[in-house]
Amino acid sequence: MRLRRCASLMFEPRESVTLDLRAMLAGHAEMDSQISWVALAAHLDQPLPVDAEERQLLGELSAHRWSEPPAGTSPAMLARLVEQGLLLTDPPDEVGHQMRDEALRRSQWWPLAALAHCHARWQAVDSVEDMRRQGLDTAAGLRQRLGPPPPVVQPMQGDYQPLPRSEEAAFDALLAQRTTCRNFDPQRALPLPLLAQVLQRTLMAHAVQKVERDTEFLKKNVPSGGGLHPTEGFLLVQNVEGLVPGLYHYHPVQHAVLPLPSPPADALPALARRMLSGQEWFADAPALLVLAPRYDRCFWKYRNHAKAYRAVTLDVGHISQLLYLCATERGLAAFVTAAINDADVDRAFGFDGIGQSAMAICGLGWRSATLDTAEFDPAGRVVAGDDR
Repeated sequence: MRLRRCASLMFEPRESVTLDLRAMLAGHAEMDSQISWVALAAHLDQPLPVDAEERQLLGELSAHRWSEPPAGTSPAMLARLVEQGLLLTDPPDEVGHQMRDEALRRSQWWPLAALAHCHARWQAVDSVEDMRRQGLDTAAGLRQRLGPPPPVVQPMQGDYQPLPRSEEAAFDALLAQRTTCRNFDPQRALPLPLLAQVLQRTLMAHAVQKVERDTEFLKKNVPSGGGLHPTEGFLLVQNVEGLVPGLYHYHPVQHAVLPLPSPPADALPALARRMLSGQEWFADAPALLVLAPRYDRCFWKYRNHAKAYRAVTLDVGHISQLLYLCATERGLAAFVTAAINDADVDRAFGFDGIGQSAMAICGLGWRSATLDTAEFDPAGRVVAGDDR
């Protein structure tokens, strides 16, 4: 049996601090600190505890060249590391780990970005309950628990030169109307032509540049790093006229949607809430748009590139901001959030989490006639039930 370590691996020391009970019983308030080490691999969902001997072995083995186990290595330790997926074997013993590691190698991730992407993913997290439990769900609670934030503008030395203000035009009014909606009307269906128009303006390809038979580039209304447009749009439809509730993929060249295997309609609200990590004020939106980059397309050009993941993140930001403006122009309410259970979204739509994964979710619909959930609206622009 030959071995090599997994493609992307980092060791992290973690410190746990507890109250020293012996010192407390002796009348002293002292803290006890313990250091443990974990292995973080980009093809594994969870950190794994490792000891000094395991760290030494993994640090000595190549990630690319197969080799025989070092003489004197404990068979039990080797078996454990193989079972965990930190060591790979030829022929493979743990096929699932091996397949994900191979997918990671093919995708050309920059190792540190791959690690951050993998281990920042959420699964079954209720972010709302966590915030409420900590008293961080209001601005007053944030200030009380965390102290004052850094100032809204970076302090600088010197005198500022005033700039001329232009007269407001219709476009300025449109920009000012943009808000994040936390109060959707779940009973009012979203007309299909409105949803289609927003998708046409944000995700549709308006031209295709063919370089070779198998090499094409798209022109859209949003910029994209390298002109690659790796971000795909997937829909969770709850109440859209002309569309059966369920999951869909949006085709940016055909401007069409493809029905995907979906749970029953009555299970969609629970799926929406789980995808949105408990943000019930977003889960009622008639249509949710999942923005899911195909990293292998971006990394086809930017291979093992330190800035590639940042470029993809910018792509998603461009799309979400344009979606806000397009929705606002048609009188629709909208939102975008990155506080999502990525792993649950990936599972629902069949993404592997390596070559493709959800990064953000947008929502579209009609604003409710009542403001049941507070919204950030210092300029007083929000009007309940407004159909601008």
